[in-house]
Amino acid sequence: MPIEVIDMVDFAHQEKKRKEIFNTPRFHSWMHYYKPGHKDDMHCHNADQTFYVIDGECTMRFPDGGVAVLKPGMAATITGGSFYQLENCSDQPMIMMGNRSGPSENIQIIDYVTRKDTRQKVEEQFEKA
Repeated sequence: MPIEVIDMVDFAHQEKKRKEIFNTPRFHSWMHYYKPGHKDDMHCHNADQTFYVIDGECTMRFPDGGVAVLKPGMAATITGGSFYQLENCSDQPMIMMGNRSGPSENIQIIDYVTRKDTRQKVEEQFEKA
């Protein structure tokens, strides 16, 4: 049967970190689990993506000073090349699902300051070791 089912809340509380959920040649998705106070660095990707908040609260920050607060049941789309930062400003864990077209191996993670793909940096470190 061509279906895979996951209980996202149970999965998130077991993993307690960002974790890939599905990855096919045409689509991938992941789960974010952020403890209170956790935040990303400002970054962007080379593809459009969606986020859906399952539990807790996600504060999205943008370089122009813009802020969007997502609560359970809310979704957002961010276009490829748009810089943003995710933060859990609440006192409870945040569980959020993200989706993009294409396989996860084709995605770049571009740092706001250096404008370089942070995945390449990690790969280069492994090659030197």
